[in-house]
Amino acid sequence: MIVFWVYLFHNTTDNRILGHVLLSATAELQRIVIPNSHGENLVGILHETGSKDLVIICHGFQSKKERIPMVSLATALEAEGISAFRFDFAGNGESEGSFMYGNYRREAEDLRAVVQHFRNKERLVSAIIGHSKGGNVVLFYASKYNDVSIVVNISGRFHLEKGIEGRLGKDYLQRIKQNGFIDVKNRKGKFEYRVTEESLMDRLSADTHASCLLINRNCRVLTIHGTMDKIVPATDALEFARFIQNHKLEFIEGADHEYTSHQDELATVVVDFVRAVREDKNLSEHLLKSRI
Repeated sequence: MIVFWVYLFHNTTDNRILGHVLLSATAELQRIVIPNSHGENLVGILHETGSKDLVIICHGFQSKKERIPMVSLATALEAEGISAFRFDFAGNGESEGSFMYGNYRREAEDLRAVVQHFRNKERLVSAIIGHSKGGNVVLFYASKYNDVSIVVNISGRFHLEKGIEGRLGKDYLQRIKQNGFIDVKNRKGKFEYRVTEESLMDRLSADTHASCLLINRNCRVLTIHGTMDKIVPATDALEFARFIQNHKLEFIEGADHEYTSHQDELATVVVDFVRAVREDKNLSEHLLKSRI
């Protein structure tokens, strides 16, 4: 049986988030470097509260740990007393390595290196959160390792075969097979990155549907999507809800892909979900102990 809930979150002011931001002024931030399985150093920022629990936050395509909403989410979790770690995938931000298009499964392995690093430090990784492409990465991770109880997918794309033409142009398959690569340029004609045939095939072969079906029922998954997202259609969120067993879906009314004017709503939804799942788990453990 597939269980999911759908909520519509309206644009309202939440004073708790303002409180979170003010409390973060006393935050202990630590820069941490973690090697991945390819010997590349991944750089991240730990918002340390002293909690054993830790939430890991993953950025999206061509993004980095300093971008919204990664900082907002880490700050809000920290104010809740939960330590959070936001980091750059290989080839992005401060981390070593070359940027690669596609790369979903390799970034899931970057996340694996981060999870194992903190487990070796006797930390409990209670949740993984990903924005945009990072949303797909945390789901791929959960489908493979099934060792994190809370997964939050923020504006991930279900249909990975879509959205490519907007970046690579028309007839991209024909052109990349002919030339072996496509150079992507910005609106001013400046080179941004190269897409190889191998990296394009990596994206096209990433099976979101199959990964969703592999996520364990005991894993609680939240998908959040803005109704005004022009990068990834909000209808993609409905597909995650169809195929993930223990799933909750929330739409944030009027939010764009970056939640530019909706950081408070986004943080509230995420923090409330993480808190609720933790409380449910604590209650279940208490009831189990009382029966022994």
